[in-house]
Amino acid sequence: MEISRRRLLAALALTPWLSALPLRAALPEQQRIIALEWLPTELLLALGVAPLAVADTRNYNIWVGEPPLPPQTVDVGLRTEPNLELMTQLHPSLILCSNGYGPPPEKLKRIAPIMGFDLNRGDGKPLSAARDSLRALATRIGREAEAEAHLQLLDRELAAARQRLAPYAARPVLLMSLMDSRHALAFGKNSLFLEVMEQLGLTNAWQGETNFWGSAVIGIERLAHLRDVEAICFDHANDADMAQLSRSPLWQALPFVRAGRFQRVPAVWYYGATLSALHFVRVLERALETR
Repeated sequence: MEISRRRLLAALALTPWLSALPLRAALPEQQRIIALEWLPTELLLALGVAPLAVADTRNYNIWVGEPPLPPQTVDVGLRTEPNLELMTQLHPSLILCSNGYGPPPEKLKRIAPIMGFDLNRGDGKPLSAARDSLRALATRIGREAEAEAHLQLLDRELAAARQRLAPYAARPVLLMSLMDSRHALAFGKNSLFLEVMEQLGLTNAWQGETNFWGSAVIGIERLAHLRDVEAICFDHANDADMAQLSRSPLWQALPFVRAGRFQRVPAVWYYGATLSALHFVRVLERALETR
């Protein structure tokens, strides 16, 4: 059976996002910033600046979750088709977007200056790209000191986590998320997760194909060859799919399921930046340390 249209569209739409800094409660005129994609939303939050508005806050809460958006954040509609009239009425000083995603830049420039960001520069190092993007945004809005403090925190957390996770280095970790009861999203080469895992000294179990963003939609049956792995599945309000899958003989026969090495964990934004990396490290640690 083909992957459900709803889940496939969701996967395509979501393919190109613990802050340690307090958010500014007030928005100075020069920092009335709208973020149309979740990676630049995350960059802004990492700098301690509350966005004026964000696109698709409902799905942000499902797929990203951490850090939570300030309650006063305005929702400006879909990330692919935001409400340009509402955005104009908000009188933003800057619009943040992801390059190649969402409305054409010329439409946005009629409302306010824009700044675009790349998830991946083509070198398979999205976390490294995120570091550069954070510094670029910090320079644009005058938050350079906050950017360096955040990056130093990231480096400390990664170094400490590498030591704590050393006992788990020998067992590969499968990172996945359900798209429906027959298909999963697997993460490997080019992904944010893989770059973080390499810095943690851990091995990614999925060695198959991935797209430019480091993920691949695969049939559940393709997981049958993965033995002696820890399987970690990121949730995104998909209890019904998980319940249906759990009843299938195929799922019950998978080696990591039979061995009791499958865990569901909170959502982490697959295509995020430094805050997603930090959230991933903490979720990963909790999962592995409960084994």
